[in-house]
Amino acid sequence: MAAKLRKGDKVIVLAGKDKGKEGEITQMLVAKGKALVSGVNTVIRHTKQSQTSQGGRVPQEAPIQLSNLALVDPKDGGATRVGFKDVDGKKVRFAKKSGEVING
Repeated sequence: MAAKLRKGDKVIVLAGKDKGKEGEITQMLVAKGKALVSGVNTVIRHTKQSQTSQGGRVPQEAPIQLSNLALVDPKDGGATRVGFKDVDGKKVRFAKKSGEVING
């Protein structure tokens, strides 16, 4: 099945503690059905000091479920669903809200 969301897409969070926040997908975890989104779902990790690193409290992005993300519509900036259609014999993604073709 083709991926509706991909690395580099601008998405909005639909549910959870960061509902309404926007960010860009930095990594896809396909096997788990999750993604890492910049600036969203930030957690604090406590790291031990070593010879190379300082240690302490380090903020990191945690994976978020793909079902809690929606693509940001390129035309009006709101959440939209993603569909597929053929354009010049090539399968492309498009925003169902505005009908705009999504790059990539």
